[in-house]
Amino acid sequence: MKLALLAKNKLGFVDGNCLRSKTDDVLGKQWDRCNSIVLTWILNSISDELYVGQVYSELASEVWNDLKETYDKVDGSVVFGLYQKINSVNQNGSSVSDYYHRINTMWKQFDAMLQLPSCTCNAATKYNEFSHLIKLMQFLMGLDDIYQPVRSNLLTRDPLPTVKTAFSIISREESHRESHSGSKTPNVAFISKANQFNENKRKFNKGPNPNLKCTHCNKVGHTVDKCFKLHGYPPNYRSKNNNQWSKSGVSNNFVNDKSVTSSSADNSLNSLTSEQFSKLLGLLNEKKMEDSSKTNVGGNSYNAFSSLG
Repeated sequence: MKLALLAKNKLGFVDGNCLRSKTDDVLGKQWDRCNSIVLTWILNSISDELYVGQVYSELASEVWNDLKETYDKVDGSVVFGLYQKINSVNQNGSSVSDYYHRINTMWKQFDAMLQLPSCTCNAATKYNEFSHLIKLMQFLMGLDDIYQPVRSNLLTRDPLPTVKTAFSIISREESHRESHSGSKTPNVAFISKANQFNENKRKFNKGPNPNLKCTHCNKVGHTVDKCFKLHGYPPNYRSKNNNQWSKSGVSNNFVNDKSVTSSSADNSLNSLTSEQFSKLLGLLNEKKMEDSSKTNVGGNSYNAFSSLG
């Protein structure tokens, strides 16, 4: 609020430096207008509970002083709570930048709360060095364990780096880790297909469940509601060794098709008369003689070409 009032050149209306003119009515009206503007800014910046108590005020300086005397109180408990938060804040998997900005905000709030007097002597320089050392230790203590090598390297330097220098070095280390881990990340599509292949392989090689046991046949791998001996065997299953069962739909279909073809051929032969049967045999003999003659002609041609060569 002070920064906003100072930017608008209106800070004197709340700290008492700008007083209303009692001799010049024009300046007095201008002061009243500026006072109303500052008062409106203050009322729009406070909560609804405080607004109800201050809405009937006429001077911005009165509202400002009332709020300052009521809420601008810094005691030991407030300092203790803020300092405890500073020492307990940790990175906890967040980015180094986010962690640094969180703890840096608390540092600035703590420095503004104490409001130490400015000094240019040698003791002030030593105190600033000590303050920067404490902040460096607090920042390094809250880092994750993956930055332990970098932290050890920073602590062995002489002189010790500043907090901003340490933040810059650890940020570069974080960027290096992310780029290095990203280059070794396999393709997502390849991982998905590999997982799907392994899942299908496990399903294909999955044997009988040893946790299931039938109360009818006392065998494992199924329950009584799926027992073949009790409910009957399916048509596409056939027996193997030791009463084990496996699918054989393809082989059974092939056998069934072959048996059907053979039975159809037998029925066709049985329906022929003796005359038709004799004609059929004659056609088969003629076909056989024709094939043998073609074979002899081919062999003679080959021998003739061989003799010419």
